[in-house]
Amino acid sequence: MGADLEPGVRLKEIRSKCLTVTHEFVVARCRDELGGHRGGGFVADALTSFLAGGKFLRPVFAYIGWTCGGAESDAALRAAGSLELLHCFALVQDDVMDGSSLRRGKPALHRRMAQWHREEGLSGSPEKFGESAAVLLADLFLVWSERMLRECGLPAAALSRGWPRYDDLRAELAVGQFSDLVNDAGRAPGWDSVLDVLRRKSGNYTVRRPLEFGAALAGCGEQQLAGLSAYGRLVGEAFQFRDDLLGVFGDPRVTGKPVGEDLRDRKATSVVVLAAELADPAQARELRALTRLDAVEPADVRRWQALIAATGAPGELERMIGRRSADALEAVERAGLPDPARAALAELASSCTERAR
Repeated sequence: MGADLEPGVRLKEIRSKCLTVTHEFVVARCRDELGGHRGGGFVADALTSFLAGGKFLRPVFAYIGWTCGGAESDAALRAAGSLELLHCFALVQDDVMDGSSLRRGKPALHRRMAQWHREEGLSGSPEKFGESAAVLLADLFLVWSERMLRECGLPAAALSRGWPRYDDLRAELAVGQFSDLVNDAGRAPGWDSVLDVLRRKSGNYTVRRPLEFGAALAGCGEQQLAGLSAYGRLVGEAFQFRDDLLGVFGDPRVTGKPVGEDLRDRKATSVVVLAAELADPAQARELRALTRLDAVEPADVRRWQALIAATGAPGELERMIGRRSADALEAVERAGLPDPARAALAELASSCTERAR
């Protein structure tokens, strides 16, 4: 992949190559492990199509981390691609826990498996079967992620530097998910609590840890790792702030999710919690009343959105996104990174925090 390409073109090329090597790996695993089993063909199609719908953001960050100290490498692409399989695992489980109907504009995997149950005329509850099947298939993604990394072709010395980062990423994801679950089930968590969960569950997981993982595989020095870590923390937070805004105000044609889904699910996201903290007494009362509704209708979503906007929370989050993006670029400038990597990171900071993605 040419480092002299325009950053946007180069990033698209990295994503395409990561998708290709990861798709090839999953197709081979489906053939070897699902072939001959009832429903194996349907499951293989469901898993490969689920993978194909991803943005491959984490593998792209991982590979850019690699290029801060390593040459272009198909083995490094495969190592980076393993993170997308980890992400598939997380998304499938997340959809089951949230009871989500859509993922990437298509039926969530547990919904697809429930529909297959109906079409096959199997006994028992299709919904229960779908959820159980999705959990097991998520586990398969998790197993394949580690196997793809182990078999990527990088030298043992490189992998030994990467495994601790990979383990930290997985552990942070699980603990962050659990903390998020507690927050959603608890009473109005404060801003500091939400920010802590956001960093561990999404910010670090999406940007910081993949960058550190790729850079560690390449044997980057402490100055580079520190700069990438600072950039990753800041852009990761800004990315999640944007994601939370889209979860409340996003266009479903862009997000692939029903409008206001985070509100229907009573998720304690950054914009929801910040709105509660900024609300005046009358707004606070109405916000609390909306959270107690047994069923949230479209009119309730519209009123909820209007209330959140009236508190000024969206505007404050926009300012936070801007500040973190600027600080992240400064961290990159101080890190002594190669010019192509710096250009790619600047492009990624912009694309991760844009208003529609």
